Amino acid sequence: MNFSLLITFIEVVSQLFIWVVIASSLFSFFLAPYHPVREALDRIVDPFLAPIRRVLPMAGTLDFSPLVLILAVQFLAWILTTIFIAIS
Repeated sequence: MNFSLLITFIEVVSQLFIWVVIASSLFSFFLAPYHPVREALDRIVDPFLAPIRRVLPMAGTLDFSPLVLILAVQFLAWILTTIFIAIS
């Protein structure tokens, strides 16, 4: 069975989510908390960042949870694509 479509879907979705996390992080510096774009991005990203923020301590005023989330998404996408490549 050919899983190339599923592999491509996983790669595209993971990259889109990573860009959403990056945009949310950058917009937090420039947009007001109640800006509609920032609220929309926060609604998407915050459920994934909240568990990481509970475990990961703050480093002063820096929040490394988006970086951890990006690395986790990339690792999960890599694992899934590797599995589907091995199966096919």
